[in-house]
Amino acid sequence: MAQAALQFPTELLLQAQPVRVLFLDVDGVLTDGGLLFSEQGETLKRFNTLDGHGIKLLQQAGITPAVVTGRDSAPLRLRLQQLGVTHVRYGTEDKLPAAQAILNELGLDWSQAAAMGDDWPDLPVMQRCALACAPANAHVECAALAHWVTPQTGGHGAVRAVCDLLLTATGAYRRLLERYLP
Repeated sequence: MAQAALQFPTELLLQAQPVRVLFLDVDGVLTDGGLLFSEQGETLKRFNTLDGHGIKLLQQAGITPAVVTGRDSAPLRLRLQQLGVTHVRYGTEDKLPAAQAILNELGLDWSQAAAMGDDWPDLPVMQRCALACAPANAHVECAALAHWVTPQTGGHGAVRAVCDLLLTATGAYRRLLERYLP
């Protein structure tokens, strides 16, 4: 197989190598941050399939996706169930204790964690992780704290970009890609 088309700076790859868990926010990260409401008041969410496939690839590579979100909704629960994401904390505004509890469950520490967030409630988790990422549309404070800001916006492939980074850093990207190429 020819060399993969995807390239990252060496320093970023080295920083991402020890990561074994990726903490994700939902609104503004897994979605574009917009909230749609039906006439009955039901919240509707739009998810990107590129992000979903990236999450599945992470799991195949032994990296745990974890979601810590301030909201809870049936569409979100359904999507995370479809993706096989089992480490989730819904409706939590104080995200740091939730993330710490997940790390404890996994037997990991902050040096093995990455996070992607887009707004102030995500800052405490991002600040403690070995690798902090933000989508292109993140609030300026999150972007300033992030080690890497993706070219993609939330809900439009930003999570996939981080997944690709982690897969490349751990050496799994090429191996997984070869399954799809003759």
